[in-house]
Amino acid sequence: MDSSENFEGSLVLEKLAEIGKVEEFYDAIDSDDFAKVARLMRDAGLEESAIETVIRKASE
Repeated sequence: MDSSENFEGSLVLEKLAEIGKVEEFYDAIDSDDFAKVARLMRDAGLEESAIETVIRKASE
């Protein structure tokens, strides 16, 4: 999955940028570390439905 195509400009990235975790998020996506992806998104204050959607798309 090319994470930059799927998340660029999204609310997910905006929220992650607010806490300085965009690069860490991309690294977790690239390494298929979905537990870390979910944790980072929770830390950024994203809703569970958004987290589930991102995890589902990232695992395809």
